[in-house]
Amino acid sequence: MQDSRQRIVACLLVLATAAVALTTRAAMQATTVLPLADAATGWIDTLDAGQRARGVRGFGDASRTDWHFVPKPERKGVQLRDMTAAQEAAALALLRATVSHGGYEKSVAIMSLDEILRRLEGNRAKNIRDPKRYFFTVFGTPSDTGTWGLSIEGHHLSLNVTVRDGVVVDSTPQFMGANPAEVRTTFASLPEAGHRVLGDEEALAFDLVRSLDAAQRTTAVIAAEAPREIRAAGEPQPSTEPPAGIAHADLEPGQRDVLRALIETYAGVMPDDVADERMRLVETAPGGWDAVRFAWLGALEPGIGHAYRVTGPTFLIEFVNVQPDAEGNPANHIHCVWRDRTGDFDLPARSP
Repeated sequence: MQDSRQRIVACLLVLATAAVALTTRAAMQATTVLPLADAATGWIDTLDAGQRARGVRGFGDASRTDWHFVPKPERKGVQLRDMTAAQEAAALALLRATVSHGGYEKSVAIMSLDEILRRLEGNRAKNIRDPKRYFFTVFGTPSDTGTWGLSIEGHHLSLNVTVRDGVVVDSTPQFMGANPAEVRTTFASLPEAGHRVLGDEEALAFDLVRSLDAAQRTTAVIAAEAPREIRAAGEPQPSTEPPAGIAHADLEPGQRDVLRALIETYAGVMPDDVADERMRLVETAPGGWDAVRFAWLGALEPGIGHAYRVTGPTFLIEFVNVQPDAEGNPANHIHCVWRDRTGDFDLPARSP
């Protein structure tokens, strides 16, 4: 009888904790999304008529799902280069409201790498390398009711958010890249030699694959050579290839901790409530953590092409580092992305 009572009390405590968590989540969403809408409106209010025509579009505009991270000559939206100081400050405030503190630091650091490329490439850089060539676009009317979205995009950065009735319902594709992945030459007022904007995204994965024993590596390493690029780059939906690699269930406890830290690194680009929801979905999707797989492709050491994928029912992470940097250092150029396997841009997932 005593054991029965203890089990009942334990269950009630679990239910109470869950209720508190749900209440906390609702409060976090309210405090995060409303500043996002306010920041978007604040930026729009600074624009002149011509800028609004480029930077504010209908939610159903086809350009909403037209994303890419290459240095394109033309992009949707208004770029920082064409903004006044006040407009640029409002745009950066919108970026701050879109991502976490760490996500903001990574984003502006990625922008600064374009200035490093401009200096290293000289005449080859032309006008395509520019730390202010990052474009902002709002789709629909920012509000705590209805549906709207935004895009912040440029070379090696693509952030895409969809909001419905005051809640972020999708925040993918989330792409970040780094060239150089590790800075080798120091320029004044720019990231110094040794700095790695996406260092955790690379180091944690190396820690995990190197910790695997021979039998585990047989399953985890799915290709001796890394692919040239992430799959479905620029496409509205991610790859539908079946998950591959080693299952979470086949990892040792310490290895599982590293895998979780790796996933949290990507999830944590977004504000706490969005990141928490991403992790909740990992846990509550069919199969939970045991449905998550880690796959490695390519070399097991830096400086040689390598890549990895982490796949669960609701998400896909892809990382590729195969290209040289502007100084010719091999495999010093990262592309990595978090995608929604239930549908990027809050669209239905495409069929396999």
